[in-house]
Amino acid sequence: MELLGKKIGMTHVFDAKGNFVAVTVVELGPCVVLQKKTAQSRDKYNAIQIGFGKRKVSRATKPLIGHCKKANVAPVAVIKEVRLPTEPTWNVGDKITCAQFKPGEFVDVIGITKGRGFQGVVRRHKFAGGPASHGQKGWFRRPGAIGERLFPGRVFRGQRMPGHMGHVRVTTQNLRILQVREADNVVVIEGAVPGPKGGVVVVRHAKKKGKVA
Repeated sequence: MELLGKKIGMTHVFDAKGNFVAVTVVELGPCVVLQKKTAQSRDKYNAIQIGFGKRKVSRATKPLIGHCKKANVAPVAVIKEVRLPTEPTWNVGDKITCAQFKPGEFVDVIGITKGRGFQGVVRRHKFAGGPASHGQKGWFRRPGAIGERLFPGRVFRGQRMPGHMGHVRVTTQNLRILQVREADNVVVIEGAVPGPKGGVVVVRHAKKKGKVA
């Protein structure tokens, strides 16, 4: 199961063994079910469409307002479709909370990393740069030669160059949940998750690891 949430920030807490660990606090849900799809319907597959957050009515489109009105909720900020292996048990208008996750469980967190703008090869690709002495002028942070000689006489595809850095979709796998605060709609996840404070993230059950540590 996947849920939409918002990254609140990072802090430190004590785990069950008394270790002082860095954690990320995520506001997870509640997510409202906006649409239900089943294999028996015209959609031919099982899924639910969930919404998270709030959007001002003045900043929402009429199709979004009408779509959310079917679930008797205000316009949402983010919408995501979640595929399910079996027919969904939730109905339109139901709210899914962070109670879907348990302390000690491993999860994958998907988010958009911070945008860094246009960066050089030293910051973008961890190049070492040129030497700082022996007559060097202006080559401290340059990549150096990028092509070949007479043969093949061209720059290879995929050559690491300066360019746009960050603002890409990243999945951080196998992070452990330390606390689930259902009353506050908050989960405390060990380690760092992609994205800035206030960024939208997707939290799902880990696909490559057991459910409980």
